[in-house]
Amino acid sequence: MGSFINEDEERDFWATHSFLDFLDSFEEVKMDFSKLKPSTETVSVRFSKHLLEDIKILANSRDVPYQSLMKVFLAERIQQERILGK
Repeated sequence: MGSFINEDEERDFWATHSFLDFLDSFEEVKMDFSKLKPSTETVSVRFSKHLLEDIKILANSRDVPYQSLMKVFLAERIQQERILGK
């Protein structure tokens, strides 16, 4: 394993080799994640029972957690507003 001239050469190499063959050449890296803070913040939002139930049904049909679906919907709408607001 060494330097590759380009991505095609590297792709061809890895198509016929396994990184497991090179485990001895890797060095252990110690990392400390204990001081990382979550990048999210908890908020409280009130929804009508019907709206929340509709969101849960929709999320279930897409096989995603309902809170994740709400974040996606909010992010998409914010992006639309930014585009429309220009």
